[in-house]
Amino acid sequence: MQTDPLTVTALGCAALSSVLVLWYLIRRPALTRSTKILLLFGIGVFPIATAMTANYHDFEATKNRTFCGSCHVMKPYQDDSENPMSTSLASRHARNEEFGHENCYACHADYGMFGTVKTKLGGMRHVYLYLTEYRTKSLEEARETIHILHPFQNATCMRCHSTENPLWKGVKDHASVIDRVRDGEVSCASEGCHGPAHPFSKVPAKKGANP
Repeated sequence: MQTDPLTVTALGCAALSSVLVLWYLIRRPALTRSTKILLLFGIGVFPIATAMTANYHDFEATKNRTFCGSCHVMKPYQDDSENPMSTSLASRHARNEEFGHENCYACHADYGMFGTVKTKLGGMRHVYLYLTEYRTKSLEEARETIHILHPFQNATCMRCHSTENPLWKGVKDHASVIDRVRDGEVSCASEGCHGPAHPFSKVPAKKGANP
């Protein structure tokens, strides 16, 4: 069975820290220079390394589609993405090896210098709303009120579909609205184009409404 190196590193650092601290508490050696260096690693370097590695590991885990679907109200979105017969944008991108099990994150992430931070802060808002409002709702009730917070930006699609590729330009519908697509006037995910990413998507919520 393949073991995640980040998990091994975190557990290894935690174990070394525990060994050094227990050694000091049991043996009570004199505070020589060598002892202080060992304590520096035991209560400083190794615990910090454990925290950083574990946090990064958990951060990477939140990109996984199974994490996104772990809230019951998001399960239909996960199921659609994983449905090999679905023709939705989400499912088609999930079958693309460039996205795979991280297709939710790839399409919903904000990019730029602070894009990852903004994405995770938005995710924390979703967690808050789930715990305070949606945790006790049925799927049917939740589906009526869950909306995407902001209109889906064409810039997200254009990270991969640059609109400069000759094959893309060769599609007549693309060529006729190319400037409006680049300006964001016509949404790639609108009816008449590629349609909503999910089969039960709804229009963006009004200001002040929940996502």
